[in-house]
Amino acid sequence: MKGVYRLASLVLLSGLAWNAQAKEDSPKNIDGATTVQAADVKKLWRQGVAIIDTRKDEDWEAGRIPGAYHVNIKKPEFNPERIGRFVGKNEPVVTYCNAKKCHRAANAAKKLVSFGYTQVHYFRGGFPAWKNAGYPYE
Repeated sequence: MKGVYRLASLVLLSGLAWNAQAKEDSPKNIDGATTVQAADVKKLWRQGVAIIDTRKDEDWEAGRIPGAYHVNIKKPEFNPERIGRFVGKNEPVVTYCNAKKCHRAANAAKKLVSFGYTQVHYFRGGFPAWKNAGYPYE
Protein backbone atom coordinates (compact mmCIF):
# COMPACT_ATOMS: atom_id res chain seq x y z
CA MET A 1 0.00 0.00 0.00
CA LYS A 2 2.96 2.32 0.60
CA GLY A 3 3.75 2.12 -3.12
CA VAL A 4 0.28 3.41 -4.03
CA TYR A 5 0.63 6.40 -1.69
CA ARG A 6 4.13 7.09 -2.99
CA LEU A 7 2.89 6.97 -6.59
CA ALA A 8 -0.03 9.28 -5.75
CA SER A 9 2.36 11.73 -4.10
CA LEU A 10 4.69 11.73 -7.11
CA VAL A 11 1.80 12.29 -9.52
CA LEU A 12 0.43 15.19 -7.47
CA LEU A 13 3.86 16.77 -7.05
CA SER A 14 4.47 16.53 -10.80
CA GLY A 15 1.35 18.58 -11.49
CA LEU A 16 -0.40 15.75 -13.30
CA ALA A 17 -4.05 15.03 -12.59
CA TRP A 18 -4.57 11.77 -10.70
CA ASN A 19 -7.91 11.15 -12.41
CA ALA A 20 -7.87 11.73 -16.19
CA GLN A 21 -11.54 12.70 -16.20
CA ALA A 22 -11.54 15.28 -13.44
CA LYS A 23 -14.48 17.33 -12.25
CA GLU A 24 -12.60 20.57 -12.82
CA ASP A 25 -11.54 21.97 -16.17
CA SER A 26 -8.07 21.20 -17.46
CA PRO A 27 -5.55 24.04 -17.33
CA LYS A 28 -5.83 26.70 -20.01
CA ASN A 29 -2.06 26.96 -20.36
CA ILE A 30 0.84 24.56 -19.98
CA ASP A 31 4.35 25.87 -19.31
CA GLY A 32 6.48 25.19 -22.39
CA ALA A 33 3.49 24.48 -24.66
CA THR A 34 1.20 26.57 -26.84
CA THR A 35 -2.55 26.26 -26.28
CA VAL A 36 -4.30 26.00 -29.66
CA GLN A 37 -7.85 26.05 -30.98
CA ALA A 38 -9.47 23.83 -33.62
CA ALA A 39 -8.59 26.19 -36.51
CA ASP A 40 -4.92 26.18 -35.43
CA VAL A 41 -4.90 22.39 -35.25
CA LYS A 42 -6.42 22.16 -38.73
CA LYS A 43 -3.57 24.30 -40.12
CA LEU A 44 -1.01 22.11 -38.37
CA TRP A 45 -2.82 18.96 -39.54
CA ARG A 46 -2.70 20.19 -43.16
CA GLN A 47 1.06 20.70 -42.72
CA GLY A 48 1.45 17.07 -41.66
CA VAL A 49 2.29 17.81 -38.02
CA ALA A 50 2.15 14.80 -35.68
CA ILE A 51 -1.08 14.77 -33.66
CA ILE A 52 -1.34 12.57 -30.59
CA ASP A 53 -4.72 11.35 -29.37
CA THR A 54 -4.27 10.58 -25.66
CA ARG A 55 -7.77 9.22 -25.01
CA LYS A 56 -8.88 5.82 -23.80
CA ASP A 57 -8.88 3.01 -26.35
CA GLU A 58 -12.69 2.98 -26.65
CA ASP A 59 -12.77 6.74 -27.31
CA TRP A 60 -10.13 6.32 -30.03
CA GLU A 61 -12.27 3.65 -31.68
CA ALA A 62 -15.33 5.98 -31.62
CA GLY A 63 -13.64 8.62 -33.82
CA ARG A 64 -10.47 10.65 -34.20
CA ILE A 65 -8.63 13.30 -36.17
CA PRO A 66 -7.47 11.63 -39.41
CA GLY A 67 -3.89 10.43 -39.18
CA ALA A 68 -3.62 10.99 -35.43
CA TYR A 69 -1.41 8.67 -33.43
CA HIS A 70 -3.09 6.93 -30.52
CA VAL A 71 -0.82 6.92 -27.49
CA ASN A 72 -2.86 6.44 -24.33
CA ILE A 73 -1.16 8.54 -21.66
CA LYS A 74 -2.31 6.11 -18.96
CA LYS A 75 -0.16 3.33 -20.42
CA PRO A 76 3.64 2.84 -20.25
CA GLU A 77 3.83 3.32 -24.03
CA PHE A 78 3.70 7.10 -23.50
CA ASN A 79 7.46 7.42 -23.33
CA PRO A 80 10.23 9.22 -25.26
CA GLU A 81 11.13 6.14 -27.30
CA ARG A 82 7.58 5.57 -28.57
CA ILE A 83 6.89 9.24 -29.27
CA GLY A 84 10.28 9.57 -31.00
CA ARG A 85 9.16 7.03 -33.61
CA PHE A 86 6.88 9.57 -35.25
CA VAL A 87 8.05 13.04 -34.19
CA GLY A 88 11.44 14.57 -33.46
CA LYS A 89 12.09 16.68 -30.38
CA ASN A 90 12.42 19.87 -32.46
CA GLU A 91 9.35 19.23 -34.61
CA PRO A 92 5.82 20.43 -33.82
CA VAL A 93 3.44 18.03 -32.09
CA VAL A 94 -0.19 18.39 -30.95
CA THR A 95 -1.88 16.61 -28.02
CA TYR A 96 -5.64 16.27 -27.62
CA CYS A 97 -8.32 14.32 -25.77
CA ASN A 98 -12.03 14.81 -24.93
CA ALA A 99 -12.45 18.55 -24.30
CA LYS A 100 -11.68 20.74 -21.33
CA LYS A 101 -12.71 18.29 -18.59
CA CYS A 102 -10.18 15.77 -19.91
CA HIS A 103 -6.74 16.24 -18.39
CA ARG A 104 -5.00 13.69 -20.60
CA ALA A 105 -3.94 16.20 -23.28
CA ALA A 106 -2.61 18.60 -20.64
CA ASN A 107 -0.67 15.81 -18.95
CA ALA A 108 0.69 14.64 -22.30
CA ALA A 109 1.82 18.18 -23.14
CA LYS A 110 3.59 18.42 -19.76
CA LYS A 111 5.30 15.09 -20.35
CA LEU A 112 6.40 16.05 -23.87
CA VAL A 113 7.92 19.26 -22.52
CA SER A 114 9.70 17.23 -19.82
CA PHE A 115 10.98 14.85 -22.54
CA GLY A 116 12.62 17.87 -24.24
CA TYR A 117 10.10 18.57 -27.02
CA THR A 118 10.32 22.22 -28.05
CA GLN A 119 7.17 22.76 -30.17
CA VAL A 120 4.33 21.27 -28.13
CA HIS A 121 0.78 22.34 -28.99
CA TYR A 122 -1.96 21.63 -26.46
CA PHE A 123 -5.44 21.31 -28.02
CA ARG A 124 -7.62 21.84 -24.97
CA GLY A 125 -10.92 21.64 -26.90
CA GLY A 126 -10.01 18.17 -28.14
CA PHE A 127 -11.93 15.92 -30.45
CA PRO A 128 -15.36 17.46 -29.71
CA ALA A 129 -14.11 20.92 -30.78
CA TRP A 130 -12.60 19.43 -33.94
CA LYS A 131 -15.81 17.60 -34.79
CA ASN A 132 -18.04 20.61 -33.92
CA ALA A 133 -15.97 22.80 -36.27
CA GLY A 134 -17.05 20.49 -39.09
CA TYR A 135 -13.55 19.17 -39.78
CA PRO A 136 -13.05 15.64 -41.14
CA TYR A 137 -12.71 12.74 -38.76
CA GLU A 138 -12.31 8.98 -38.95
